[in-house]
Amino acid sequence: MNPVNDNDRPLDPPKACSICGKPATVRYKPFCSKRCADIDLNRWFSGTYAIPVADDPDEDGDEADRR
Repeated sequence: MNPVNDNDRPLDPPKACSICGKPATVRYKPFCSKRCADIDLNRWFSGTYAIPVADDPDEDGDEADRR
């Protein structure tokens, strides 16, 4: 690969893109390209990477009703 500028050169040591596995570049770190960065962003927006939440039974404030 002949980089056009420093932003397109692979990172040292090369890290794998978390989407496709190709070496990441400085410009799109930790991804290899804008395409992979956009795929990851879409996964966040669509809820694929949602953080699971456990509901607390005491959250509603009705603790006195359970006694």
